[in-house]
This record gives sequence, C-alpha cells and structure tokens, in this order.
Amino acid sequence: MKSKAELIVLNHTKFGENSIVLHTLSAEYGRHGFLVKVSPKTAMALFLPLNILQAEVTENPKSDLWFARNFVSVTPLNGIRNNIHKNTMTLFMSEVLYRVVKDQTNEDGLADWLKGQILTLDALESDFANFHLMFLLNLCSALGFDPDTAGLAPFIASFSDSHPERGEGSSSGKNLKAVEALLNLPFAEALLLPLSGADRNAIAESILKYIEFHTESAVNVRSLAVLREIYG
Repeated sequence: MKSKAELIVLNHTKFGENSIVLHTLSAEYGRHGFLVKVSPKTAMALFLPLNILQAEVTENPKSDLWFARNFVSVTPLNGIRNNIHKNTMTLFMSEVLYRVVKDQTNEDGLADWLKGQILTLDALESDFANFHLMFLLNLCSALGFDPDTAGLAPFIASFSDSHPERGEGSSSGKNLKAVEALLNLPFAEALLLPLSGADRNAIAESILKYIEFHTESAVNVRSLAVLREIYG
C-alpha cells in the first residue's frame, strides 16, 4: 500500500551499497525506519537531521522496514542551515530523539510537537543559546512526565558531585535555581536567562540523566560534546 507522509529526519544509516535506512518521526507512523535507494546523484542534504520531508511510503507486510521515495522538502529551514550554532543544536536534538524514542512506537502528538520546536528554532534570530535546555525540558512533558525541580534535584546534585570539574565551581544549588527559572519563566524570558557555557553543559547532562531514568534508555548523546565546544 502506498501513501504520502510527512517525515522528520532523525538519522540515517548505510544499508548495503546503494541504500540507506532513514530513521524518522511522523504523526502517521511514529518512530519508523524506511529503506531509501540512493546513488551518487542523490541530494543527501535532504536527509540532514530534523529536515521535514514529504515522501511516498510503501508499506511492506513482510517486514517492519518499509520503503520511501520521491522526497520533497516541506520547508527549507534556511534559518537553521545557515547558522552553525543552530545546525549543531539540531544534531543534538535529533540524536536525543533517536536514542530516547523507541523504534516502532508512536507517542501521540510527539511529531507535531517536534515540528513546532524545529520551526521555532529556525525562526529565532538571536538569543537561542538556552534553546536546547528548553527543548529537553519540553521533551519530558511531550513524553508524558512533566519535570519539576523536586524531581530534577537528585540528578543535578549527583552530576555536580561526580563531575566537579565540569561546573567550574558552580554548585548544584545554583544550577537547580537556573532549572527552576527555565521551568517557570515565559519562553522568551527563559531564552534570555544568563548562563555560562559550563552551567548549560551541566544542566543539559543532568536533564539527560533524568530522561534516562524515566525512559529506561541509555542516552549517550555524543553531539553534546560538540555543543560544549561551540558554546564554551
């Protein structure tokens, strides 16, 4: 059976000589991998993380690995692709989702929420250094467990105790107050919350540990190190 679907790219992996498996999130299929034929002429930029694509999907009754082709970009995301900082954030965001959302699962409303996050990041012209922290906190809610300071406190404290060198002298209490502000301030004000690069990194890793606990997933996000390099 063939149908049209809007797919958000999370990742892709090589499959044989002339194919990739495109790992996607969509309202129709949830987290799903599609077999895509590629050639030297294929515009691989179509498959950058968090690109929003329309595709023709062919379901395969004999396998969970379906086919997709005839891709068209739904929106060019020029605000992201022309900015190295935003591009790095999309690497981080897509990797978190790739590792947290289980294959073949469909969380109601998650794809629509993610599309909103992508378009928001694309539209922001400045002051987006805290965006990935807001993304992580909002992801918790999108997955069904609303974060609060009481729930996050043990993860922030344990991270500070086990990685004192990462915080450059910042205490768990300081970072917990920052998280409380991120949770309670209006979105535009939360983006403007002054944080050092070290504090952002510590908070991000603490929230990832919180997500690991609630999803029982190993969230070893390698792209966080790239964010650390870019934002200091």
